[in-house]
Amino acid sequence: MLLLALGIAATACNTRKAAKNRYTEAKGRTPFDVIIVPGIPYHPPQWDSVMKARVLWSWILYKNGYAKNVIYSGGAVYSPYVESLIMSYYGEKLGIPRQHIFQDTQARHSTENVYYSYLLAKKLGFKSIAVATDPFQSFMLRGFTRRRFGTPIYHLPFITDSLAVYNSVDPPAINPAPAYRPDYVNIKEEKNYWQRMKGTIGRNINWRKYPNGMLPPL
Repeated sequence: MLLLALGIAATACNTRKAAKNRYTEAKGRTPFDVIIVPGIPYHPPQWDSVMKARVLWSWILYKNGYAKNVIYSGGAVYSPYVESLIMSYYGEKLGIPRQHIFQDTQARHSTENVYYSYLLAKKLGFKSIAVATDPFQSFMLRGFTRRRFGTPIYHLPFITDSLAVYNSVDPPAINPAPAYRPDYVNIKEEKNYWQRMKGTIGRNINWRKYPNGMLPPL
């Protein structure tokens, strides 16, 4: 048990160090035209700690001039609320202007958050892009973002110390009703574990329609 605990602690420490390195690398290239913020399930009446952290971080990056626009990504996957819409409601309430907020409502997995948001960014004419999320998810997506996209996707994982200043921020009041989908079916009822894992690693995306299995530059 002690060795397992030490291993977990070491992995967490390495993840934090890697996150700081990726953040430092990306920060030197700001402002980005757009950042991608992957979704997280919403369970009323308000955001949970993970959604709070991701939305707050997107707001911090926007207000500090590191990002010009935000794409929130995620459909109704594990709850009947479209994740990207809920996050955009919170982002706007925090102070990100509506005209700088965009939503991808198709993604059901973290790799798809990046894939569909990249396609949306290209459609909108953005030229520089980064993923803004928690350090662990950023770490898990690193390999995927390096090999599948014609334009480099940088990473702006949140810095715990910077985010801690905003821990006391109360959840803004939002109306979640427009994001509710009455015909929603939980993905766990549609797909088994291995099918969901296939989606998680990006196997549901038809890469064969792209030359060399890579999306074209923005």
